[in-house]
Amino acid sequence: MPVRAPRICGCGKRIEQGLRCSCEQKRKAEADARRPSARERGYDSKWDVERKTFLKANPKCRRCPAQATVVDHIVPHRGDKRLFWSRSNWQPLCQSCHNRWKQSIERDKSDRAQRPNFGGEDG
Repeated sequence: MPVRAPRICGCGKRIEQGLRCSCEQKRKAEADARRPSARERGYDSKWDVERKTFLKANPKCRRCPAQATVVDHIVPHRGDKRLFWSRSNWQPLCQSCHNRWKQSIERDKSDRAQRPNFGGEDG
């Protein structure tokens, strides 16, 4: 089985496959400490009831044939309660699709938004 080559972290350290650099671990811990809890972000008992109802009506993942376990916001609500509660902005996803596919899309959008656009790139 082929082994993926090590990568170079932004700090310049060589990092083996599947590992995180200490600077990445520190950055993630700092970001997690600043992030409000799920309950503070609106995922309360009312959400629990609505989520369960939505998944009962939409039992399959939108991307694969697996059982849906996550109600994903198609457009990230970023604290906008109207967008948060809009059922047209919800989609059923399995844990894998949510954690891999959807999160990578949001990470890519975030990375593009932070990169300067020098006229040659779209986005």
